[in-house]
Amino acid sequence: MGQQNLSILTEFILMRVTKRSELQFLLIGLFLIVYTITVMGNLGMIILTKVDSRLHTPMYFFIRNLAFLDLGNATVIYPKLLVNLASNQYTISYYACAVQMFFFLWYVICVIYVLASMAYDRFVAICNPLLYNVIMSQRLCHVLLGIPYFITTFQSVFITSKVFASTFCGNNVVNHFYCDDAAFIPLLCSNAREIELIIMMFSGFNVISTVMFILMTYLLILITIFRMHSAEGRKKAFSTCGSHLTVVVVFYGSLLYMYLQPESTRSSDNEKIASVFYTLFIPMLNPFIYSLRNKEVKNALQRVIKNQSKICI
Repeated sequence: MGQQNLSILTEFILMRVTKRSELQFLLIGLFLIVYTITVMGNLGMIILTKVDSRLHTPMYFFIRNLAFLDLGNATVIYPKLLVNLASNQYTISYYACAVQMFFFLWYVICVIYVLASMAYDRFVAICNPLLYNVIMSQRLCHVLLGIPYFITTFQSVFITSKVFASTFCGNNVVNHFYCDDAAFIPLLCSNAREIELIIMMFSGFNVISTVMFILMTYLLILITIFRMHSAEGRKKAFSTCGSHLTVVVVFYGSLLYMYLQPESTRSSDNEKIASVFYTLFIPMLNPFIYSLRNKEVKNALQRVIKNQSKICI
């Protein structure tokens, strides 16, 4: 099964999350619990920010879209992984793999740019509070979301089409537990070096440009905060950007850990652990970071529960 001719290549064999077979049932239980919490948390955040009129602000507009991306990021990988673990069959069809690769790239790249858009929103809220509602108009919010969606769609279509339009050497074993673009480079007989350079170029541009933008906005935010005379004002400002900064540090930290490891210390197991963290655990954590650190979300949840109780009575 590991060697197939391109003309009859209909499926790929994915790797296990871990080589230790005795952990299989533990992983099924763990992934099922975490994925369920991820779905409930992000779906709850989407519904809450939609139904509560007090959360119809630019900040929660971006949080709602981040929740949608986190939900999609986990869903494109983990239902299939759970099926594979339960059946002990680690195969995926040729076209399903292409679809998974496209949506995985789409969700991950989009999260990177949406986090940058959210940084700009926090910058305006702290540095220009009196003009916040004027600057962060509905039109600008849609532009700040539309640009990431356009960039992401272009890159995802381009990379996925380049990979699957290339010639495979006959090996259909993917060295990952999902169809990651970088894991396909060793399988290609044609355009391998070109595709590797394209992936590196896009990845470098996406990460470096957004990291520099976020660092610049937070530098300006810090300057503004330290110029404040009121301790209460500084505390409120830190609270305003605290949740977003936490999400940024956790997300980029896992990405940088995965991609900046020295070749001498890099291993497939470490990469898989990092992948599990930013494709499943971070999407699970984000709704809690934004809700537990945010009184507005807590109050909105209480209002929704109270309204639902009145309807039931």
